[in-house]
Amino acid sequence: MDLDLLKHLQTYLTEHRNTRFQKVLSERTRHFTVVTEDVYQLHNTSAVMRTCDVFGIQDLHVVEEKVSKRIDKEIAMGAQKWVDFKRYGSIKDCIVNLKSSGYQIIATTPHDNSTLLHEFDVTKKSAFFFGRESEGLSDVVMNAADGFLKIPMYGFTESLNISVSAAIILQSVVSKMKQTNVNWQLSEEEKFKLEMQWLKKTIKASDEIIERYYAENSK
Repeated sequence: MDLDLLKHLQTYLTEHRNTRFQKVLSERTRHFTVVTEDVYQLHNTSAVMRTCDVFGIQDLHVVEEKVSKRIDKEIAMGAQKWVDFKRYGSIKDCIVNLKSSGYQIIATTPHDNSTLLHEFDVTKKSAFFFGRESEGLSDVVMNAADGFLKIPMYGFTESLNISVSAAIILQSVVSKMKQTNVNWQLSEEEKFKLEMQWLKKTIKASDEIIERYYAENSK
């Protein structure tokens, strides 16, 4: 970790902005992550990305076996600068990657055997899968799932918009997670890498500044 370079780049931001970075970094987590599977409506994926940023979820995994669309920057409202966005062309590849990283696969579904949101065990590292607007999650996800989760509903409507579902679930599990003794925060190395990433995206001509920094300090 080049802490001297980090400190140098910090001088290009206001004190308020640097303080804001530290505050957000302290709240970021990879204990939970979110996956969307072949979501047709572009604004829904963009809105989910914004929701991830709001609740401190650092990684959003987007599976596009049947669809391929760019993130709508207007709806994401800048969240694409702060959330790590990972694309997959195969749902199986996504599941294998997450399982190898220690995540349990949680399918969000209104099925009767699903765990109610308020009963969900937040101490386990979990990847929450959200499916297509009309079809829900694929059989591949349902068969690979380690658990199923649903939001209690009391009206005639049996489903919610994906971005609304993600917001309700993340607000609940993140709030409960922070009340536990789980080590949910990023490591110091992860925080360093993320702050460097954010600084580079925030500072104008950051590549030139970094190149000049190394040139001056190599003399």
